[in-house]
Amino acid sequence: MLTAITMAASSVAQDGTTAYQFLNVPVSSHVYALGGHNLTIIDDDINLVEQNPALLGKEFDHQVGLNYMRYIGGTNFMGARYGQGIGEHGAIGGAIQYFGYGKMNATDASGAIIGDFNASDLAFTLTYSHDISERLRGGVNVKYVHSSYETYSAGAIAVDLGINYYNPDNDLSLSLVAKNLGGQVKKFHDQRDKLPWDIQIGLSKGLGSTPFRISVTAYNLTKWKLPYYEPADKNNTSSDLIKKDKFASNLFRHLVFGLEYLPTSNVYIAAGYNYKTRTDMSTYKRNFLSGFSIGGGMKVKAFGFGVAFAQPHTGASTFMFNLTTSIGELMR
Repeated sequence: MLTAITMAASSVAQDGTTAYQFLNVPVSSHVYALGGHNLTIIDDDINLVEQNPALLGKEFDHQVGLNYMRYIGGTNFMGARYGQGIGEHGAIGGAIQYFGYGKMNATDASGAIIGDFNASDLAFTLTYSHDISERLRGGVNVKYVHSSYETYSAGAIAVDLGINYYNPDNDLSLSLVAKNLGGQVKKFHDQRDKLPWDIQIGLSKGLGSTPFRISVTAYNLTKWKLPYYEPADKNNTSSDLIKKDKFASNLFRHLVFGLEYLPTSNVYIAAGYNYKTRTDMSTYKRNFLSGFSIGGGMKVKAFGFGVAFAQPHTGASTFMFNLTTSIGELMR
């Protein structure tokens, strides 16, 4: 039964080759609107730090961020994050994130239902960042992860290392992040599970004097080949499956594309396309929206709001909401 529980929890992510896949689920609605992966967006939103610790800085002094996501099935994710500047060139932060997968049936050896149980994951994060130069910043996330599925539990420590270059003169942001380095400190049973470690790079660039900004993020760079399967008859998902493993499909399954419209410094409208998400759904009830995501946000006085929506397949609509506020601004 443990295997079934672990698979159920891992199903919230796109790739189930390792455990703790929930670590790849974004907590920022801005990032989710841009395709689910983004290391480079410069915005007044501390939730972005989850993607890249180098995005934390003293500009987030005393900022609080809250997030909620209604994910596939009966899963609900929520969390909180706080940041504070230290000295002239540093910042620290902390976060807690809850991933709840709802109730599941408990069965005996014959498959008879004997009750139900809850499954959940918790992640506690400490963040530190430092300005290396005027335009270059580095950061680290240290995460302790606790998983609880029925009577089984496990724990792990993961570290993210990030660096960001930002040139405000031409609105150019470049980032490199090593994610989820580390390992388990407590196993579920006898098997040691691997963390979903990854190398990611990203670019965001404003388009001259226009109110548009583009982003490209490359992820899963620890493995080139990411084959997928699709039905031989695209009108019949039960038909024989064909393996897709050509150069172009592998390339685009590593890339996420985002586009933003920024009419003012306090408003954004964003859209993203994730080819891997779309092709992962090729054997399910995929629709036109699979792989696409949209969202928007605005800041009103001391509060920032963000929403995002995606529909990986016809039976799974996902919605995310973010709220940020600065304690310092509230007290003025």
